[in-house]
Amino acid sequence: MFYDIEKRLIDIVGALIMGILFLPIWIIIPILLKLDSNGPIFYKPERVGKDGNIFGMYKFRSMKMFEVDGKVVHAVEFWNHNPKLFEKYKKAGWKLELDEDPRITKLGKILRQTSIDEMPQVINVLRGEMSLVGPRAYVEPELKDAEKRYGKTISKVIKESLSVKPGITGPWQVSGRNEIPWNQRVAIDADYAKRKSLLYDIYIILKTPFAMISKW
Repeated sequence: MFYDIEKRLIDIVGALIMGILFLPIWIIIPILLKLDSNGPIFYKPERVGKDGNIFGMYKFRSMKMFEVDGKVVHAVEFWNHNPKLFEKYKKAGWKLELDEDPRITKLGKILRQTSIDEMPQVINVLRGEMSLVGPRAYVEPELKDAEKRYGKTISKVIKESLSVKPGITGPWQVSGRNEIPWNQRVAIDADYAKRKSLLYDIYIILKTPFAMISKW
């Protein structure tokens, strides 16, 4: 109980500090996004949160907008018209290398490599939907596909990882990110959920900046 209260207090204080500390980014990135490509500043995809609850996760848009049947849509719709690439995306653990992903803008590559696109998630933290540190926020089809791909044994691991709020950063982000196979990623998240350690949270927070710049 005390862990949950202390973690929530740290989340609120930390989110407010991040919002103030990175104020220049909140000003500069929207301008660069508008100069780089057409579309909204923020993207709000649906993610699976604690106990399987669905929420809209705030991110700086890193993908292009596409025109489908005369209607401008977000790049998520791109998969409906490119099934072969979507299958490759799924088989690769729900990821593609940035250079081979046609959905990502030039600026979006930088935002993703540095994790700057994740910064608006402080809004989700303040709303109580996310934590500063926690498991990855998964996409619902991704979890359903995993149960088909890895069998019933993965279901228990997924359930454990969903027992806590997803985080802006987390154990998998500081342990190799996309280089880690999907089933190992969720296992790392499940282990984090079992620990309930504020010291481990602090360790992950301190390690996150180095993970962010590791691509450079």
